[in-house]
Amino acid sequence: MGKQRTCPNCGFGFRITARRRAKITFDTFDEMDADVTVPDQYDDKKYRGKIAKAKKVTGIKESVLTGIGSLDHQKVAAGIMDPFFIMGSLGSATGEKIVRLFEKATTEKLPVVMFTASGGARMQEGIKSLMQMAKVSQAVEAHSKAGLFYLVVLCDPTTGGVTASFAMQGDIILAESHALVGFAGRRVIEQTIMKQPPKNFQRAETVLDHGFIDAIVPRTNLKQTISQFLRLHQREASHG
Repeated sequence: MGKQRTCPNCGFGFRITARRRAKITFDTFDEMDADVTVPDQYDDKKYRGKIAKAKKVTGIKESVLTGIGSLDHQKVAAGIMDPFFIMGSLGSATGEKIVRLFEKATTEKLPVVMFTASGGARMQEGIKSLMQMAKVSQAVEAHSKAGLFYLVVLCDPTTGGVTASFAMQGDIILAESHALVGFAGRRVIEQTIMKQPPKNFQRAETVLDHGFIDAIVPRTNLKQTISQFLRLHQREASHG
């Protein structure tokens, strides 16, 4: 599989940590807001235990790694969700980090590249986790109104509240091969419609066929593809 951790036969990209993805995608990456983490108000011992374990496994303090990267001499604000941090769930600190990223990008007139990999809103935080959907979406809209470029890469899995908000707000939406992309879980849907969904239901290829994403890009080609989109947007902006 190599450092990219992809299947040599089908191109499926196995789940990787946010730090590994930053390393294989960007030439340089300067992390920001590294100390933003779950507020102390959540004192549930089981939840705090999961947070502690996730921090140890991933090397980050929340389910998203944010920072300013460079790619082929192009400066970009980047967010990378980590599926090994409580399945990349969207908590209050996650939302805060992403909002700060977009605000910095808007102020400094930078494009944003976001890698999504999430099981959705973090239920341990209740309504505050769900509020992050609207909070982040507002920051994305402000960035868009400033005429700035936002590219999303849907990674395995991208589901729940993340899919229902900022994962689908990109100017360009890419996906890795065979990534799980959807909102509700397969079992919930089966029980609702009382029948089996198609075999490739909620896979990136099916989502592409239905027009919800722009392209599927193998992980081995992502760096080059993202760079090309950034350069294209840069040229368009300079002529705008």
